[in-house]
Amino acid sequence: MTNINLKVYHGVEATVNAYIFSDDKSIVLVDGLRNSEEATQLANQIKAEGKPLTHMLITHGHPDHYTGMNVMKQEFPDVQIVVTTDEIKKDIIGFSTWMESVGWLEKEPALKPKSATNPNGFDYESQISVLNSKQLQLAEGAILELNSDYSAAECEHLTTIFSKDLNAFFANDFIYNGVHPWLAISQENIENWKKQLQEFKSTFVQNQPTVYGGHGKPADVSVFDKQLKYITDFEGVVANATSREEAMQKMQDLYPDYTQADFLLVYSVNAFVAE
Repeated sequence: MTNINLKVYHGVEATVNAYIFSDDKSIVLVDGLRNSEEATQLANQIKAEGKPLTHMLITHGHPDHYTGMNVMKQEFPDVQIVVTTDEIKKDIIGFSTWMESVGWLEKEPALKPKSATNPNGFDYESQISVLNSKQLQLAEGAILELNSDYSAAECEHLTTIFSKDLNAFFANDFIYNGVHPWLAISQENIENWKKQLQEFKSTFVQNQPTVYGGHGKPADVSVFDKQLKYITDFEGVVANATSREEAMQKMQDLYPDYTQADFLLVYSVNAFVAE
């Protein structure tokens, strides 16, 4: 088996994860947390490894997965920040541009996009590269298999990762384990999400990998059914709720141990239940 090690950094804000893959000569980071403070802690953990960070792969264009990229670029000037498709790069730029327009980047000023009026802003165009490959390789040869061929679901474009050496599947935001998922999306996206979970079940029935989600702790393949049940329960609750408060309470009663009720669940309920 090719040399590869995995460490998981469980972020506090948004209960979001970052993944550190390494061999004896290099490190690849997947995603970068929701705020610069936690990203700095993550950078310090990577520095303690004493190996070069060659790549930071951003799986999709939601800020809880890329806010820390400016910190990584400052702490590791030679790191390549990469995405698998041009669409994901555009999603990141679009989301950051929108966040700046509504004042959501005041706590993260370094992520404000570079422009004529903000020449010292983050240069998304030059700092983010698009991989022309379906894999990312560590220095000693371990391969991360990348797949972005999915219909729009939790987000419009997303990358998953499979490591044969680890027998591990990184489902990213197709899976929220023990965390209320982001469901402030269209019904079409929800249907795509449910269909994709069924496909994952079929794909991985034989080799039974460990499944790592974008949020929450790792699990076995039963997590696909667990996620599917949550989405189905959510659809039933919001379809019958007479108020947002009722929907919130019912989902929290069904999933009392899930985190992010005060953030992700609120937005999801508000998207489907009128005031």
